[in-house]
Amino acid sequence: MQATTAQLLNQPELLQQECQTLLKRFSQLLKPLAKQHWPLLQSRLSEQLPVLLRLYLSLYAERYDCYFHLEQLLKSLAKSLANRPDYLCQLDQQPQDWHKQNNQLGGACYVDLFAGDFEGLKQRIPYLKQTGINYLHLMPLFKAPEPNSDGGYAVSDYRTTMPSLGSMQQLAELMAELHQQGIRPVLDFVFNHTSDEHSWAQKAQKGDPDYRDFYFFLTEAERDRYAPSLREIFPEIRRGCFTQDPASGLWIWTTFNSFQWDLNYANPAVFNAMAEEMLFLANQGAAVLRLDALAFVWKEAGSNCENLPKAHLLIQAFNAVARIAAPALQFKSEAIVHPDEVVKYIAPTECQLSYNPLLMALLWNSLATRKTRLLTESLKRRFAIDPHCSWVNYIRCHDDIGWTFDDNVAWQLGINPEHHRHFLNQFYTGQFPGSFATGVPFQQNPVTGDCRVAGMLASLAGVEQAQLQQKPQHLEHALARIYLLNSVILSIGGLPLLYMGDELGLLNDYSFSQDPAKKDDSRWVNRVKVTETQLVQAKKPASLSGKIYQQLQQLLSCRNRLAVLGQGSTEILDSGNPHLFCYQRELAGDKLLALVNFSEQTQHLLLPATGSYTDELSGQRYQAGTIQLAPYQVLWLTPVSS
Repeated sequence: MQATTAQLLNQPELLQQECQTLLKRFSQLLKPLAKQHWPLLQSRLSEQLPVLLRLYLSLYAERYDCYFHLEQLLKSLAKSLANRPDYLCQLDQQPQDWHKQNNQLGGACYVDLFAGDFEGLKQRIPYLKQTGINYLHLMPLFKAPEPNSDGGYAVSDYRTTMPSLGSMQQLAELMAELHQQGIRPVLDFVFNHTSDEHSWAQKAQKGDPDYRDFYFFLTEAERDRYAPSLREIFPEIRRGCFTQDPASGLWIWTTFNSFQWDLNYANPAVFNAMAEEMLFLANQGAAVLRLDALAFVWKEAGSNCENLPKAHLLIQAFNAVARIAAPALQFKSEAIVHPDEVVKYIAPTECQLSYNPLLMALLWNSLATRKTRLLTESLKRRFAIDPHCSWVNYIRCHDDIGWTFDDNVAWQLGINPEHHRHFLNQFYTGQFPGSFATGVPFQQNPVTGDCRVAGMLASLAGVEQAQLQQKPQHLEHALARIYLLNSVILSIGGLPLLYMGDELGLLNDYSFSQDPAKKDDSRWVNRVKVTETQLVQAKKPASLSGKIYQQLQQLLSCRNRLAVLGQGSTEILDSGNPHLFCYQRELAGDKLLALVNFSEQTQHLLLPATGSYTDELSGQRYQAGTIQLAPYQVLWLTPVSS
């Protein structure tokens, strides 16, 4: 008797038998498609098909055509493996724990702003290597509608690049060259939605029933089953999460904007089609795919359609696909949601990497308040993740800063979270007395004053204001804040990520307000063009850019010789001083104690135990007992062997 879906999902031995049956049935079909890689595909399917089948059935068993779609998916995997370049096949055979190493440093850039085009970026590889970058995130670069591109996140074609940057062939050549130079390329995988100009959407608009099922075309009654529970993401741009199709009168699901149509992953044809796009990008050379808006990919009536269990199953299914056809491919989670939800996406079988928005937000919080209690308490609860995975620690990105922290933790510390977020917005937009920051409000609500904050690192840290006011001590403090922030992301554990231009201390670019296509999106203030003249400043220690760049290089040089700052474990500690942040790294008995003073005042700390310590950053020796930290000082202390 044939096993039921429930039996297959609950009895591993039956699932294994089912997979063996499928392999026998499909082998003659898959063998010619995989070509010379058939033995490799056969081996991987023997290992991974039980994983993929369990997930596929969990998502699609109720579909009468589930096994038909599974067959189509396996054919796609065979074709993709047959087309995988040799150098990537070699990478597939290697361990994928590179992100745990202490010499890893990430960079992120818009190709046009950083280098003009793909060929220009090739010319800047020496600068990337000089800086220490070996992981490079190329921000959205695929065909998107203009002017409604959402910074490239409204994709019209996953296989066509923006003409101004170059061709897909040139991109593939660039990524091969990056690999050759020891730099892993990272691309965005925008898989929650497509542009309304995507060929799938255009066919859907013309009434093609197969492609209408790729999206959500809902009657008003169907829309109203979902709408009351949904959160508006950008209410200042438009209200609601649906857009009416003028031709049919039906409502299309558009979480982020009217020109970004959400995909219907309840349809296995959508999963298969996006798996093909994902593997195409992997075969162009992508070492990591940033999974954009992954919290929104599964919809269920009566829920808020965020962080649903089947969203996790879906991502795990994509992961299983990658393990079969492109094992070197890693996923990076972009889940800017509640901290408790962020960590749920991090696992070897889901996302091996994840942005750490909690650390980012609370570093800025501690600089504004000069207090570390919210940072310490929050990270003590949520910094630990699977030891095979890594945080991607960043100070800021291409986007805005939202004040991500757990309200319950704030209340426990006597902090009103609503009032505190208002304070942080006021502080980092320069509206709070004594603020050092010159950030710009993003998506400001004129009624409530609520907003998020945009700005370059140097402007947010106080460089811009100090220069305008011509106050040398304020500039000294601003440079110390930048050093402090870089020190934390480089030492706390995980892969540090720089937004290119921040390593040179570039300031806000306010010219976006004069561009009709950009003036309503203040995030362009921190999307700054990097010129050749600015790059030259990196080698001029007397220049402001040179000072910031050389400070970073000093931190990197120190980090690269300390293995404990790679795969070592992290313990967040209570310092006993509300102005100090303290954590310990440990690897095979070696320990490093990091102490960070978040205030402009001298602070004191009682060093535990006995003996002495060496500050790896300065070479200075410290004895156990009470020590003194200068304003914004950072110490990386290792015990001195007796």
